[in-house]
Amino acid sequence: MPTPQYQAKRPVTALAGPYGHPLHPILVTVPIGAWVTSLLFDLASHVVPDPGFLARGSLWLIAIGVIGALAAALYGIARAWRAGAAAGTGAGPVAPVHIALSVVALAALTVSGHLGGKLAYRYGVRVADETTQAAGFRS
Repeated sequence: MPTPQYQAKRPVTALAGPYGHPLHPILVTVPIGAWVTSLLFDLASHVVPDPGFLARGSLWLIAIGVIGALAAALYGIARAWRAGAAAGTGAGPVAPVHIALSVVALAALTVSGHLGGKLAYRYGVRVADETTQAAGFRS
């Protein structure tokens, strides 16, 4: 039986991952990578002669990011926010307003990633006992 200081750290379900090894941090790399690449595809669609394949690829990457975010949500308190979508047909370059929405969404993703990292790596939430967490709050 775990000692009381470790009891709160025990996963409620197997979906949370074993104590000290939460699954959420590794799963969030899928939507982050997909959405960052989607923005790069959006921007690149303005500099190539045939931008349609990049616009279609961007749509696929957005979908992969959403699916990845849903998977991450099963394993933690993942809240992915994605504003906007690329042009429906993908025939031409991605509209500047959609690129702006991607930039805003990635900024929000950056802030939430920073806060999540701070919770895990500085305060030890879900990976450290209360004594270690308290040391993070004092420093």
